[in-house]
Amino acid sequence: MRAKSDLSTLLARLDPTAGTVARHVWLIALFDWLRGDGTSPRAAAARVGLLLDALEGAPALRAQARAWWDAFTREVDLTALLADHGFAPRTAFLSELSERLRRKLLPGTPETTDASELFRMVLPGDFDARWIGLLDEATLTRVGALLVEPGDDALPASDAAPRWRHTVMDAVTYCASQVVAAGFSPELRLRMSDPVRESRPFHRLMAELDDLQDEMFRTPRDETALQAAFVAFRDRLDACRSGAASVYVHLEDHGISVGLVFRLRQLRERVLRIRELLDCMMSPTPHASVARLVGRLVTAGGERSSIRALIASNSSMLAAKVTERSAEAGEHYITRDRGAYLKMVRKAAGGGALTALTVLFKFAILALGLSAFWGGLWAGLMYAASFVAIQLLHLTLATKQPAMTAPAMAAKLRDLKTEGAVDAFVDEVTHLVRSQVAAVLGNVGVVVPAVLAIAFALQRVLGRPPLDAAHATEVLHGLSLAGPTMFYAAFTGLLLFAASIVAGWTENAFVLHRLDSAMRYNPRIGAFLGAARARRWADFMRTHISGFASNISLGLMLGLLPAFAAFFGLGLDVRHVTLSAGQIAAAAASLGPAALHMPALWWAVAAVPLIGALNVSVSFYFAFRLALRAHSVNAVDRARIRSAIWARWRSRPASFFVPAR
Repeated sequence: MRAKSDLSTLLARLDPTAGTVARHVWLIALFDWLRGDGTSPRAAAARVGLLLDALEGAPALRAQARAWWDAFTREVDLTALLADHGFAPRTAFLSELSERLRRKLLPGTPETTDASELFRMVLPGDFDARWIGLLDEATLTRVGALLVEPGDDALPASDAAPRWRHTVMDAVTYCASQVVAAGFSPELRLRMSDPVRESRPFHRLMAELDDLQDEMFRTPRDETALQAAFVAFRDRLDACRSGAASVYVHLEDHGISVGLVFRLRQLRERVLRIRELLDCMMSPTPHASVARLVGRLVTAGGERSSIRALIASNSSMLAAKVTERSAEAGEHYITRDRGAYLKMVRKAAGGGALTALTVLFKFAILALGLSAFWGGLWAGLMYAASFVAIQLLHLTLATKQPAMTAPAMAAKLRDLKTEGAVDAFVDEVTHLVRSQVAAVLGNVGVVVPAVLAIAFALQRVLGRPPLDAAHATEVLHGLSLAGPTMFYAAFTGLLLFAASIVAGWTENAFVLHRLDSAMRYNPRIGAFLGAARARRWADFMRTHISGFASNISLGLMLGLLPAFAAFFGLGLDVRHVTLSAGQIAAAAASLGPAALHMPALWWAVAAVPLIGALNVSVSFYFAFRLALRAHSVNAVDRARIRSAIWARWRSRPASFFVPAR
């Protein structure tokens, strides 16, 4: 009874002569009443029946509703709504991101003749799409009969098509022009396959549409000719969609651009919108087609407002390409036999020896007493230089491995449905864990004695230890297991993962913009370096660009992020297992034999294996999750993998640490 009372009050305010704002405010109130409490789509659909009963039971009220609808459609351009709602007015990813941020932060106003903006206020969420989808054919026919009065909505007698068909056809024309413009843009046209460019699908699209439009509004209408024109236009539209899809092959081979993927997705959605609009005109039951279209517009409007959906949909290919490029590098870090295992230990030992110098340089920078920013910057540059040196000397830093090896592991899951694929993957897991153990042992096993040896040598030369007693004690307490060390170690694992993303993104950009080709063939670069040297530099950068990006970004993050966090009062710090082990060794060497009797030393030593475990596991976890998403591995397969890994751990735990003979 209350619903009917509220509806009576609402219909009493129905005024076809009201101004724009009042008319739109009433429309928003009407749909708020239809939604009710917003919990039951079926109840909302039932309220549509109540509304129709009230209008059909009062001829005067029905006439008012028709007059209101006529005034509304003449003032608000529904063609723009049908053609453009849910699409970005700009074709650039960043401009669309800023537009969505603006819509999130700033409220809308009903004082508008923009049908898309008003539509978002009237039908704002997926709930509306659900209750519209529940309307049956009889209800939709009643709605159509209410809004379309025979004769009132027709054009002159020479044209038998009602006005709504012209509105829909205009929307098709707008969408088709956008498809052609995108297809002719150089960013897409130059990346299409040769057969597509030769077939020229976009050149004839508008001509095919003109033929369809002529047949649609011909008097009298020839249904056979209309159907033939419709089939020809539909086939041409499918050819345009297939031609645009050929760009993805080029992107897979030559690097991913989020902006290009955004353009391609917009083109594809435009083609689908044209198909939906044509279905409304060609279907023998247009009311159901219109209802589906309105529901699709509601969903598209919600997606258009979502920042998360924009980033997720347009960066999925980039994530796949980043993980693919990381997988190529990660294969080099996985050992599968005893010889490769021992080689990994030797390379990690070399990395540990070089890290010993890094630790002492870090203390030297601290001794300068620089401000937080400059101290962090110089420390970051020093870390970056050290990591790059390890890369160029073909040595290994243990914690750099997980974020690179995780995509290589996930790449093995492409053929997970084949027989024995899960067992083969578990074998790869054991190889990976052994490789991580070998690298950590090689790093830590050498960095500690190397730092001790260098510290004792400096003490003999300088006559004093590298660190004073107060500073050495502070280092031990800062690395203690009893403090926030574990949180800092997990945070460092996140930075290691971020460095791998920077590496994959940089290499993708390097390939996308063909910088190796530019270095090899650009006349100015060739004149400066010489042709042979330019080729060598191009090959060198193509091979090492990913490592450079990863090492430099990681070094700067390790040095600068604690300084930035301190500026905001966050108190974040980093804990890298190899660097931490070296710092403990330097502090112990400075304190002398007395350090062996200090609980602080053993608390710090106890933290080292846990720091290593968190560095490795956190970075591996995030990289592996990203790779699983890129390869679309479902939850069921993930559960199978977990069960198989635990089974291997229970049956052969030693295989995770020592290679079989």
